[in-house]
Amino acid sequence: MNILVIHGPNLNLLGIREPHVYGRTTLEEINQMIQERARQRNVTVKIVQYSSEGDIIDEIHRAREWADGIVINPGAYTHYSIAIRDALSAVNLPTVEVHISNIFKREKFRHKSVISPVVDGVISGLGYLGYLYAIDYLVDRKKLG
Repeated sequence: MNILVIHGPNLNLLGIREPHVYGRTTLEEINQMIQERARQRNVTVKIVQYSSEGDIIDEIHRAREWADGIVINPGAYTHYSIAIRDALSAVNLPTVEVHISNIFKREKFRHKSVISPVVDGVISGLGYLGYLYAIDYLVDRKKLG
C-alpha cells in the first residue's frame, strides 16, 4: 500500500510557529513518526510539504497514478481552496483531512472546511497523532475492503 502525506503552508514552521497552538514538535519529527508508523503497518509513504496551492494540486494529481490513499493537512487552504477540494474529488482516492489544532476552538473563520465534504474523515485537535491515526484508518480501510 502507498500513501501520500501532504503538509500544507506554514507547516514547515512547526515547533517555532505559535507553539501554544501547534506544540513544539517539528515537522521533521512528525515525518519521522509517520515513517515509523508506515513501517509498522507495512506501507510506503511519500511525504511532501508545500506552501503553494498549485504544487499541492499537482501532487494530488500525480497521486492517482500510484497512491492508495492520501493524508492531507491543507493548512489555511482548508477554509477556501476550492481548487484543492476539486483535485481531491477528481482523483477519488480515500483521503483523511488532518489538523494539528482543533479548528473549532479557534477563530470563527477556521470553523469551515471546504475540503471536508470530499474526504472520508477529518481528524482535528489531536496534534501529530492525527497523522498516525489517519494512516491507520487508510490501512485498515483497505484491509477491510
